[in-house]
Amino acid sequence: MTPLEKLLASRRAWEKAYHDKGGIPAGKKFRTTSSVEVPPLVWPEEPALAADYNEKLGFPGQFPFTRGVHASMYRGKLWTMRQFSGFATPEETNKRYKYLLESGGTGLSVAFDLPTLMGRDADDPMSCGEVGKCGVAISSLKDMETLFQDIPLGKITTSMTINAPAAIIWAMFIAAAENQGWKRTELGGTTQNDILKEYIAQKEFIYPPEPSVKLVVDTIEFAAREMPKWNPVSISGYHIREAGSTAVQELAFTLADGMAYVDATLERGLEIDEFAPRLSLFFNSHLDFFEEIGKFRAARRIWAKKMRDKYNAKNDRSLLCRFHTQTAGCSLTAQQPENNLMRVAYQALAGVLGGTQSLHCNSMDETLALPSEKAVKLSLRTQQIVAHEILAGMPIDPLGGSYFVEAVTDAMEEGAEDYFQRIDALGGVVPAIEAGFFQKEIAKAAFTYQKEIENNERIIVGVNDYVEDDGQLEIPILKIEEDEVGQVQNRKLTELKKHRDKKRAQECMDNIKAATEKGENVMPHLIDGAHAYCTLGEMVDVMAEVYSVYEEPAFF
Repeated sequence: MTPLEKLLASRRAWEKAYHDKGGIPAGKKFRTTSSVEVPPLVWPEEPALAADYNEKLGFPGQFPFTRGVHASMYRGKLWTMRQFSGFATPEETNKRYKYLLESGGTGLSVAFDLPTLMGRDADDPMSCGEVGKCGVAISSLKDMETLFQDIPLGKITTSMTINAPAAIIWAMFIAAAENQGWKRTELGGTTQNDILKEYIAQKEFIYPPEPSVKLVVDTIEFAAREMPKWNPVSISGYHIREAGSTAVQELAFTLADGMAYVDATLERGLEIDEFAPRLSLFFNSHLDFFEEIGKFRAARRIWAKKMRDKYNAKNDRSLLCRFHTQTAGCSLTAQQPENNLMRVAYQALAGVLGGTQSLHCNSMDETLALPSEKAVKLSLRTQQIVAHEILAGMPIDPLGGSYFVEAVTDAMEEGAEDYFQRIDALGGVVPAIEAGFFQKEIAKAAFTYQKEIENNERIIVGVNDYVEDDGQLEIPILKIEEDEVGQVQNRKLTELKKHRDKKRAQECMDNIKAATEKGENVMPHLIDGAHAYCTLGEMVDVMAEVYSVYEEPAFF
């Protein structure tokens, strides 16, 4: 009997024992978080594992970057520990930022309130009751200056989760840094600025898709020419996953959005290697440990291949899928909230083993309110324990070569490629959005997941099993007095408009509108407007006069 024949015989014997003596209840199903059947065993003769090592895996820092974007990964430098934070007034959030930096945080990540995300000033009637409630309220350069008071913007990296009004908020950040004395070339950080996923998942859009993509390209062009350390777009799968997508959908839709921005920027006339090195991505780390790791590894391989083979990038940095990871907010439960600490720890570990460049850990109380100071510190300590006690980052890609992980990685890539073909058949990302393709795919996945919970086919600890009857655990939560915050911010805006140079502000507004009408890059004009203390709402509204405001059609 040859070695292969012996291996096959052993395989058949194992299969018989598994089915005959395994003691598995009839009808029992084993599914990933994405409702995909988990094979009982993966072995080296699986066809998906037979490909050439160099083409499928390679070495860290080498094409196709499956095993990591840097040769030394975390041995050379740990991932950035970036805690997403923002609440109430800029003054209060400024105190939280200083607290996080003093506690060992190595980067800042700004959470904005809903009015800011929707491009509305704090004194807009539609903002009533929401000012400062789910993030920090920013209506003007004055607010941005207060937010970062005594924080040297040229020495830390700052991430801002802002999309529809991202160009304006970024302009305010640049103006604030310049007023601190920093040059634009010295500023490092990221604006999320991924408007396509807003139409797909989060629904915080202002203008129609086409002009919104144009604004994204404006920021990419401006960063490429003037701000070489800045990532102008963080192509985001996080909110796609939070909306209920599967892991494959998150991967495919995120990368499809990224390629849509690449196509639009190439049409603007930039060369691929001018801007691709500064594109970054943002993924969710959900509950299924191995599925998430496979997703992260597949993302690097797919992105590298597309940049090289589809877009003919020559610079190795253009091939790198550098990404931020946030643990899954949608996986947290209000019931038994301390269980969330364990959920987040495993999700963080998956992000590290998957090779993330920066990481945010959600806090255990986020299903109840914005995180308390204690909960935020515990989240940061989670990352520090993973780094310094578990030492998860010391071996590079430690799960590389695992039969199961490699099979999951390959399955992720194959699933994403199938979605790319379906999106292309619809004419691309924007036509697919307008046809409701992404929205309907996510809705179907979310419905399947929820039905599995309701039928007890999927166990959520503390929710549909291991339930406690002694009521919900009381933990201290952060309370935002939104009416008081709104009044404070409104008074600031009144004073700002009273004392600013009204003529200069109006001239800047006129220039923004003229540039919008001509199709010019609006970033220089937005920065001028920020310096003149034009407000967020004013700049949003003047562009809306040209672009109009988008209303999403209903899909069934």
